[in-house]
Amino acid sequence: MTGLGHLALAHVHGAARPRGSLTDVGVDLPTLGEVFDVMTLRAGHNAAVVVAGTTMLGIAAGVVGVFALLRRRSLMGDALAHATLPGVAGAFLVAMWIGLDARSMPLLLAGAAVAGVIGAASVQGIVRFSRIREDAAIGIVLSVFFGLGVVMLSYIQRLDGGAQGGLSRFIFGQTAAMSRENALLMAGVAACAVAAALLLFKQFRLVCFDADYARSLGWSVGGIDLLMMALVVLVTVAGLQAVGMLLVVALLIIPPAAARFWTDRLWLMTAASAAIGGLSGHLGASASALAPRLPTGAVIVLAAGVIFLFSMTFAPARGLAPRALRHLKLRAQVGREHALRALYELAEPQGTDEAGATVGDVYGARQWSEGSARSALRGLRSRGLIEMRNGEAALTERGAEAARRVTRNHRLWEEYLVRYADVAPSHVDRSADMVEHALSPELIAELESALREEGRLPRSVHPIGRGGGDAQGGKR
Repeated sequence: MTGLGHLALAHVHGAARPRGSLTDVGVDLPTLGEVFDVMTLRAGHNAAVVVAGTTMLGIAAGVVGVFALLRRRSLMGDALAHATLPGVAGAFLVAMWIGLDARSMPLLLAGAAVAGVIGAASVQGIVRFSRIREDAAIGIVLSVFFGLGVVMLSYIQRLDGGAQGGLSRFIFGQTAAMSRENALLMAGVAACAVAAALLLFKQFRLVCFDADYARSLGWSVGGIDLLMMALVVLVTVAGLQAVGMLLVVALLIIPPAAARFWTDRLWLMTAASAAIGGLSGHLGASASALAPRLPTGAVIVLAAGVIFLFSMTFAPARGLAPRALRHLKLRAQVGREHALRALYELAEPQGTDEAGATVGDVYGARQWSEGSARSALRGLRSRGLIEMRNGEAALTERGAEAARRVTRNHRLWEEYLVRYADVAPSHVDRSADMVEHALSPELIAELESALREEGRLPRSVHPIGRGGGDAQGGKR
């Protein structure tokens, strides 16, 4: 796994950097020139092949992983990855017994594919013909197949020559050993997986979102699921050398999970997942080339993890930071509207919208802290909805109009709850406080129409302000 980095840097400098002692675990910082050469595939043939191959793998895993994630089959990839180990070992033994090249990559990958298909069929069979749930079936197949693979590797270790024929690289990956033929094979398999996913996009989308409806249209949901799993097998097999069977499942899960934060539309999610997967492969392989002591497969997965964390934190659609910001903005807006209604109800007994109220009046009416009241009033003043007169807040013309609208919405909802939901008048205020800010113009019109038919457009259903109010409401 260190060869990729040394070959890349040898191309940049004309000679590889010294490896140092066996106990040297430091990482030399690359220059900007080295970074540019590696990122633009100019750091030598081997580095370019590996970076291009892992990028293709990331794109394929991103596309296929979207449907596996939506179909809740993501962990199936983990089972399939572990199930490939006995297939690789079995292909090695068969090739050795019949006199073929036991280290032939196409032959080993073919064995992995066969074992992966058997593993997928085993999971489906256990679920279908027993009462065992899918998660338990996946755990059974994963552990049994991996245990069988380890036993077969132990047997191979005791054969003449005493080596595993390099099969251990399929467990953790050995990207630096990737040849041009291996990369082309991986890219071809990945391209087939992407093409099949795009051709079956309509069917996959239908099964992922409404399997019962797909079944009612005559589609074979089981058959489509098998095709989906076949694509997962292809991508898993293609990624064995790049990241190994223990980490390849990460490329099937992390890119679509990260893409889910950015959009709700499937085709955009698929494109974003492909981009994230490709970027993860490119950045991970490039970083491993620049830091030769770092394992390439693990760095690729770490790159995907960093992109996932960034998406989870900053994605506009579902990211934590934008959601927190929207929540804070909503709280501030609700606080301002509550303050508007408090000012209106405090002035209402005096028959004018322009009567002033102190900060103490506002936080007393709302049962706020003084700091919350001052913050809400500052927000109203900055928007020109109130003005301060001798230490008292008074509604401006715009503020009075907004306050009347908020108060009317609140009272409409109160009246509706009392008349149609049998909520006691003493209990409707808090419910109205939470709902009044989300009432659309259409819903307001429906409430007014329903209450107008009974001649009960509202005034108030509970005492308000300093002068109280009509507890039974009245026509307006």
